Amino acid sequence: MKSHVALLRGINVGPHKQVDMGELRDLMTKLGFVDARSLLRSGNLLFQCPSRTCAQLERLLEVEAQKHLELETKFFVRTAEEWQSVIDRNPFRAEAKRDPSHLLVMFLKDEVAAKDMKSVTGFDRWTGSRSRRRQARAA
Repeated sequence: MKSHVALLRGINVGPHKQVDMGELRDLMTKLGFVDARSLLRSGNLLFQCPSRTCAQLERLLEVEAQKHLELETKFFVRTAEEWQSVIDRNPFRAEAKRDPSHLLVMFLKDEVAAKDMKSVTGFDRWTGSRSRRRQARAA
């Protein structure tokens, strides 16, 4: 069994997409996941399951949450190893130590096309330069 983390997009923020974490954990158990846990009302879940890809888990969870909880949202599932890789590759380690509450990681469903990379990140990976706005914030 592998450990996974599932992030739910935009739930329990304001009056929309309210979901009870107990109901969500119960759904995870009914689906056969082991040791399902949630973090506060954040929609962040920890669980274990036999081998399935993260994409398969995302599709399954999105369909089942809609069917059983009437919750329409995106799930972003990553393995514990993938999370560790994100942490290990953090390019802003000094900033993360100094002010961890402002560190942000964004997961996307699909890879960003090279032509769109600069608009998404403010960083042109082909030239290695930051946008002016990001440079000003980093200073």
